[in-house]
Amino acid sequence: MLAALTMTTGCQNKPAETADSTNAATDSVVAESPLDNAVVRAIMDRRSVRKYKPEPVPKEMLDVILHCGINAPNAMNEQRWEVRVTNSKAFIDGVTKVFVESAENDERVKKMVENPDFHNMFRNAPTVIFVAGKADEKSSPIDCGLLGENIMLAAQSMGLGTCCLGSAAGFLNSNPGAANYLKQLAFSDGYELLYAIAIGYPDESPEAKPRDASKIRYIE
Repeated sequence: MLAALTMTTGCQNKPAETADSTNAATDSVVAESPLDNAVVRAIMDRRSVRKYKPEPVPKEMLDVILHCGINAPNAMNEQRWEVRVTNSKAFIDGVTKVFVESAENDERVKKMVENPDFHNMFRNAPTVIFVAGKADEKSSPIDCGLLGENIMLAAQSMGLGTCCLGSAAGFLNSNPGAANYLKQLAFSDGYELLYAIAIGYPDESPEAKPRDASKIRYIE
């Protein structure tokens, strides 16, 4: 990763060889469509993926993705977040077992676990990221939301799928049978699990859902 950053910095600092090449590069930038941009493409192409291939995400990729996450903007640079990551099948299957056992009391959960394609409560993802925020700080949920979006967009740019899961966090926080699994995440005192992110190689290509552009207004 450091080598890649060094190469990038080197390219940025390299002087133009000729005036003609500088002008050509400027013309290219001017002619470029706003949509023909890697960041814009990642944003517009990202979908919530709920079917994954079984292969876990390599740690080298996770390291880059998570560093993108912690480079999100946050209030006063206090970084009021904590992140835990697991590829552990024992952990994922164990908490899923508790989840399945709770299904008899919840029709929505029952429908989910009775699906023949159901393997785990994290939308069958082989890797899960858990994000906690400082419970007594009003800005912490906002900071954690920005962190999560950075994570999901970085993953998208690397060909991975993600799904933000609030209900999984709610289950871990509230179900007595899941208390031991929440404890294993070892968040610091005063931090509360806010959401989980399922992440892995996608095994589906969902269509984009409509967005209401009328929610956007320019004030003159």
